[in-house]
Amino acid sequence: MSDFGSEEGEEDQGPYLGEYEGGRNENEERHGHGKATLPNQDTYEGMYDCGKRHGQGVYRFKNGARYIGEYLKNRKHGQGTFIYPDGSKYEGSWVDDQRCGFGKYSYVNGDTYEGEWKDHQRHGQGTYTYAATGTKYVGRWQIGKREGHGELIHANHKYVGVFKEDKPMGKGKYVFDIGCEQHGEYIPIEQEKEDKLDDEEPSANIIPKWKAGQVTAIHLKTEEDMEEEAKEQAEEAAGEKENQEQTSEQPAESQGETTEEKKEEKPEGGETEEKKEEEPAQETAPEGGEETTAGGEDGGNQETADAPKEETPAE
Repeated sequence: MSDFGSEEGEEDQGPYLGEYEGGRNENEERHGHGKATLPNQDTYEGMYDCGKRHGQGVYRFKNGARYIGEYLKNRKHGQGTFIYPDGSKYEGSWVDDQRCGFGKYSYVNGDTYEGEWKDHQRHGQGTYTYAATGTKYVGRWQIGKREGHGELIHANHKYVGVFKEDKPMGKGKYVFDIGCEQHGEYIPIEQEKEDKLDDEEPSANIIPKWKAGQVTAIHLKTEEDMEEEAKEQAEEAAGEKENQEQTSEQPAESQGETTEEKKEEKPEGGETEEKKEEEPAQETAPEGGEETTAGGEDGGNQETADAPKEETPAE
């Protein structure tokens, strides 16, 4: 990955301030749209505010690199595209001269990364595609390395698990297109320590080794399964509609019966309606009830198999 420092302040270096054509404010500061040639022969054309690059602009380095995007007080800030001398390119968000937020980096070897950035490094959720093999890593990143849950997707299978220090580590599984999964885990194996200088301690080389476990089948729905499921859903919907129609007809019939009963009932022996209301109908409530609770344990076996080794290209 190619990186350049900020071009901030280069217009103010030395007695020669370069050449400038454009607007100025009442203090004779560069203001509004302008075009400048800096003392180091870099050029900038775009918006200024009180002497600083501010707003949309194009900065061209004498070595061929260029930035097209937004500035805030001489710093790359907002949306912008940086094209590096080796041909690699970053398109996305910038904060205080750093790649930060969401963006896409196209590397000179054809690899691409699209996702979140922080302080010029891959950080957060993102997808890295290896051009040579077509393999993709989709998952979490931390300070430029694969860290946390992720998926390494190959041509006819994928690994699903946890990554640590850019390597798969712990429980996971391999999912194969033929319809099965292999659960297992990656176990860290310490290799011979690398030789260092006299004043440095040798560092251990940790290699993850796959320990295979249970193989299970994946149930994929066929067209017949989908048709049967659709048929059952249609039957359920028809039954619910029929029940609703019966429920809507029932109150009208009950109301008619109640009206006829009222016509036939007449008070006898001087009994009044108030006396009848003193004898409310008794409802027998259930003395006890049982509460049923349902619970379950979600157990997930994880599987994996030796995956082709992928190395992140040097940036």
